[in-house]
Amino acid sequence: MAEGTATRGTTNPNRLRRMDRWIADLHGPALRRASGPPLAVDLGYGAAPWTAVELWHRLARVRPGTRVAGVEIDPERVAAAAGYRRPGLDFVRGGFELPLPGGERPLLIRAANVLRQYPEHEVNGAWARLCARLAPGGLLVEGTCDEVGRRHVWVALGPEGPRTVTFAARLADLGTPSELAERLPKALIHRNVPGEPVHAFLRDFDRAWAAAAPYGPLGARQRWVRAVTSLSGGWPLADGPRRWRQGEVTVRWPALAPRQAPRPRP
Repeated sequence: MAEGTATRGTTNPNRLRRMDRWIADLHGPALRRASGPPLAVDLGYGAAPWTAVELWHRLARVRPGTRVAGVEIDPERVAAAAGYRRPGLDFVRGGFELPLPGGERPLLIRAANVLRQYPEHEVNGAWARLCARLAPGGLLVEGTCDEVGRRHVWVALGPEGPRTVTFAARLADLGTPSELAERLPKALIHRNVPGEPVHAFLRDFDRAWAAAAPYGPLGARQRWVRAVTSLSGGWPLADGPRRWRQGEVTVRWPALAPRQAPRPRP
């Protein structure tokens, strides 16, 4: 039986381009090292299969022959995607159990805008279930973005659990970094309150952004890079200027992890 519940299904072409770009760059070496054609999963791709098709094309540029399986719990969505099937691109019905042929373990699982609808206390269980399905050296990327992919926050996890949190934005549309708070993944969105690390991080980011205002006339990118450079003095960042110039910053998970375990709501 498929595990989980159907998402709203809303999607748009290129909605996940920022996440895909990050995956291709950071996880590309693992894909290229794979002894055979690696497998990636787009979990909960929605009412239309665009994101799975795009992931297939983007990963194929990094490692030719990469296969992508779009996994959806709604049988009507799987049936609607049938016309997009190609050698190396398939669509199957399922949920967190990932019913892949032969029980194959994917080298990548991307779950975008899936866990947002679940209660916070169910996130760790879903993460654990998906991480257990990863191949050795595999990566789970789980996060949330807006409808057109201009603001996005995601968590990267390995078989051992969460590693990093990445904040990404189209800088021309960004007023302050804390505007990304509305796109925090489920594990963090309810923790954007005083006393929690993610709240402190966004507070410090806004202060650094304000202090970098003199760089604004040089462009939003220069202001972002200056603000993130300032942040690096007090927060354990996992990337550098090359990623920052693309409107990203990645923070190591322990620095943002919730202070207390989530509790079921009454």
